[in-house]
Amino acid sequence: MDFSFTEEQNMIRDSLSRLIKDQYDWETRNKVLASESGWRPEMWAQFAELGILMAPFSEEDGGLGGNAVDVMVVMEEFGKGLVVEPYVPSVVLGGGFLKHAGSTAQKENFLAPMMGGEVVLAFAYAEPTSRFNLNDVTTTARANGSSYVLNGQKSVVLGAPWATHLIVSARTSGDRFDDNGISLFIVPKDAAGISTRDYPTMDGYRASEVYFENVEVSGDDMIGAEGSALPLIEKVCDEGIAAISAEACGAMEIANADTLDYARQRKQFNVPIASFQVLQHRMVDMFIEHQQSMSMTYQVTLRLEEDEATRKKAASAAKVQIGNSGRFIGQAATQIHGGMGVTDELRLGHYFKRLTLIDTQFGNVDYHLRRYANLAEGVVKAAAE
Repeated sequence: MDFSFTEEQNMIRDSLSRLIKDQYDWETRNKVLASESGWRPEMWAQFAELGILMAPFSEEDGGLGGNAVDVMVVMEEFGKGLVVEPYVPSVVLGGGFLKHAGSTAQKENFLAPMMGGEVVLAFAYAEPTSRFNLNDVTTTARANGSSYVLNGQKSVVLGAPWATHLIVSARTSGDRFDDNGISLFIVPKDAAGISTRDYPTMDGYRASEVYFENVEVSGDDMIGAEGSALPLIEKVCDEGIAAISAEACGAMEIANADTLDYARQRKQFNVPIASFQVLQHRMVDMFIEHQQSMSMTYQVTLRLEEDEATRKKAASAAKVQIGNSGRFIGQAATQIHGGMGVTDELRLGHYFKRLTLIDTQFGNVDYHLRRYANLAEGVVKAAAE
């Protein structure tokens, strides 16, 4: 595997790093989180001007011709700055659905404006009882002539308060846990019959409970074929896992750096605590966890285009590593800082919160450990046959 970055990817990293350092300082971020909107549309517009929103899309679709590695570069920098703007919900997930299965008209009407920053997407898939199961869909879409009528509820829709359109998974046929019968629709958030309840998440982001009551959507707004959306949803969610894994690596890097800096300044017995061998060993373990997470992030990013089983195993392996490492680094950093490590005044606590929430996105450690084991068992059975 080639782990070297192209000149364009290094340029994206450098320009984004400078932008975040100059305009996304800690005080500014805290003011944004405390504001009514919880984000900065002007920052989103700057991301569009820099080409960040169009980086992972082909030139045929109006993008820069990038790939998942470009997303990894962007998300690592976003993780360092704890950027709250909805890059994963809108670009990685929403854009991913349109990139892989959108019609020509859908790409013109939604993908192109999304890359320009005018359209913001959010993926509404989780339900109050579904937990991490992507095939657990009770929201219904019943055919009504050439249109469909949506009814149901979606939970913890990240980025929905800022979205102009929602991509909704709904059941057009079959029973609750059936793999077949799930379809995707792109729906304006202000459509008649849609109501939302917005709230901040523990890590400062924004999400919504979304309710659909007899929401009519055109058949032209269905993404892909009717009843066969689950494989597409799994693929795009695995791409989301790769993206938030890179974000977690950026957050881990800052948590490690802040902990080392604090240990060099904090003194006990008139010497810096960084000179204590036990703490040195702990910080080395933190560094190793970060490097292992980077390795697994590279692996899943480079295997997203391989066969389904290989992609799923790489995504689950990365998610397990990220979850375990994020928890270890967050806890170790907090212990070294002491009680002040969990205060709002110190940014470490915010990185710990973000790493904790990343563990729950798209399935936690236990879920993906079980998925990996099931996939590995399937490979063994296939080889035996």
